[in-house]
This record gives sequence, structure tokens and C-alpha cells, in this order.
Amino acid sequence: MWRNQKVSIIFPTYNEKDSIREAIEDFFRCEHVDEIIVVNNNAAEGTDEEVKPTDARLVYETNQGYGHAIWKGLDEATGELLIIAEPDGTFSGNDVFKLLAYSDDVPVVFGTRTSQEFIWEGANMGFLLKTGNWAVGKLMEFLFNTTILTDVGCSMRLLRRDVYQAIRPQFTVGGSAFGPQLMLLTILNGFKFTEIPVNYRSRVGESSVTGSLIKAIFLGLEMIGMVLKYRVLSWAGVLPKKGLASTPSDEK
Repeated sequence: MWRNQKVSIIFPTYNEKDSIREAIEDFFRCEHVDEIIVVNNNAAEGTDEEVKPTDARLVYETNQGYGHAIWKGLDEATGELLIIAEPDGTFSGNDVFKLLAYSDDVPVVFGTRTSQEFIWEGANMGFLLKTGNWAVGKLMEFLFNTTILTDVGCSMRLLRRDVYQAIRPQFTVGGSAFGPQLMLLTILNGFKFTEIPVNYRSRVGESSVTGSLIKAIFLGLEMIGMVLKYRVLSWAGVLPKKGLASTPSDEK
């Protein structure tokens, strides 16, 4: 619990059999975590056997894709504070404290992996990946006149439940570009947010996306196209420009 609010972690899994049990235990070591939802998204054989001995709750999503897995996990979670992360060894359960601390002031907290001091040796954050995430973040920041954004691909983030309920009907991206869509919907619905640095460690095993330079490039192009499309559509009044989002300060 965090200030009488239940805290849920959502772990999508596809190719994390060798790291998922340690990730679950690591995040549960944070005293504020109440539940961990593991979404088996057609995961590697043996993944369930790694999850079942833990206190995490295992659910299934057969529609393949990162976005579909996150949708399922958010739908299943029961907490007021919803934290998305990945069980591949790259993120630290200790950073949950950071996200929760900032959630006192804003309803959405995005992580960033581009702060050099928090990039561990061996982490997959080379020049091209780091620059690409930074560049798309700056494009989004410029076009939507937001606070600082430096990493559209960081999948560790926090949403307050009322934010999730407001934007859930607008989810459309079931693949790897769901992360940027979540950011764009947060902006377009007028919810306040901030970005904070999180630790980024070496991955256990190989990523199905960033492990391939070609796939990473195509994903980057998809993200750029989405940012431009949403900006044009919002100008045309097709997408929400500003919602009636409340924040902790509004409720005081």
C-alpha cells in the first residue's frame, strides 16, 4: 500500500522464462507492492512453472503483442496505483519507490532509461537506441508543448486508476508501439505527468524487438508516424485535446 492506495505491478511476458521469477521476487521486496499480475502472452515453454511458485497472479492473453498483454494486465489489476514494468531483469524493484513518491503530485509517472548515471554496464542502450528514443521524445515534447520527455520506449511507468479508466476506451495499438500511444493519450486527455530516471540493467536473454536493429528501426518509424498522426488529428478535433482530468492538487 502507498498512502492507503493499493499498488499493482503488471508484468507482460513472452521471452522472460529465465528472469521472471527473480523479477517477481525483486519487485515484491518493495514493501508497498500489493500484487503482481503476470500476463502470459504466448510465453516461452516453462514460463508458467517459474511463476506459479511465487505470489504473483498468472493470467493469459492469446492476442500476440506487447499492447494486448498490457491491456489484459491493466484490466486484471485491482490497485489504485498501476505500475507497468518488464520482468526481463532490466528494471529494479527499488525504483517503485521513486514512481510512488512522484505519484503524490501527478497521476502519471513515466520512467526514462536515457540518464547516463542510471544505465548499467551491459545494458542495451547503445548510441542508436538512446538517440532514437530521445529524438522521438523530443518530437512529442515539441509538437504537444509538454514537460521534458527523453525516452518514449521506457516501459516502466505508473498510472493512477482514474487515468487508466479515462483512456482505456481509446487504446488501439496492440503491438510494441503501445507505450508511445499511452503517452500520447495521457497528453491529449490533459492529465498531468512527469518523467523520472530509472535504473536500466543488462537484460536476461534477448529482446524480441530491440534485439534486432532492423526491428528497432521500423518500430522507431512507427512511433514517429504515430506522433505526427495524433498531432494532426488533434488539430482537426478528431482526438481529445483536453480532458477534465483531476490531479491530487485539484482534490485538496
